[in-house]
Amino acid sequence: MGFKDDLLSQDSFLGGQLAVHQPKAGYRAGVDPVFLAASVRAHPGETVLELGCGAGVASLCLGSRVAGLTLTGIELQHEYAALARRNSVENGVPFEVVEGDIAALPAELRQRSFDHVIANPPYFLRENGVSATDEGRETALGERTPLSVWVDVAMRRLVQRGQLTMIQRAERLPELMSALDARAGNIEVLPLAPREGRKARLVLLRAIKSGRGPFALLPPLTLHEGAFHDGDRESYTPEVKAVLRDGAALRWPEA
Repeated sequence: MGFKDDLLSQDSFLGGQLAVHQPKAGYRAGVDPVFLAASVRAHPGETVLELGCGAGVASLCLGSRVAGLTLTGIELQHEYAALARRNSVENGVPFEVVEGDIAALPAELRQRSFDHVIANPPYFLRENGVSATDEGRETALGERTPLSVWVDVAMRRLVQRGQLTMIQRAERLPELMSALDARAGNIEVLPLAPREGRKARLVLLRAIKSGRGPFALLPPLTLHEGAFHDGDRESYTPEVKAVLRDGAALRWPEA
């Protein structure tokens, strides 16, 4: 059984290019998976695996921007996996969704390798906060599987020279870097700052399996114009607005 229609909303992404069903109560995707998708340097004909795909927003955004990809996702929660399949069909973006736990990857995925692995792992360590009352939201936001396992699974599923792309809270960057160990190089980290002069709350990370290039901490991307929120209006910078509303790729500074 999946979500009943009266428990769902239909939300627009990429300026209306995608119409995605999400639960009214539960985990609801915002801009984070859009930034994740916009950061993937994918090309037609390549294969992509999303770990913990939820309702499918990141993969569908990526497939909308880059035609000809083979998109696959794994999702632990049956209701969200069913929703991702429905969103795939209704938006005309082919997307294979496998139900399973990344910590015990189904055999059908253990036998495959991918050009890209993308992930938006849970942000919060449960010992550091209060659990959400909604089970779906709690599973999406509260870490049950260690971040190191997410990284390990990603690296194992990548082809040589394949690329990992992740988004995570800035405070967990040391843990993320430690989990990458010697299997990855050419690591680039792009901090996302809400406004100029503010601390980054999120980071985007890209890494190449078996890469040998140096680490690069890039200048932060500022999301909003102005020093503070000055009213009920959208204040995204033009570059960010192009990503969120037009489906543009996110331009990373040169490392």
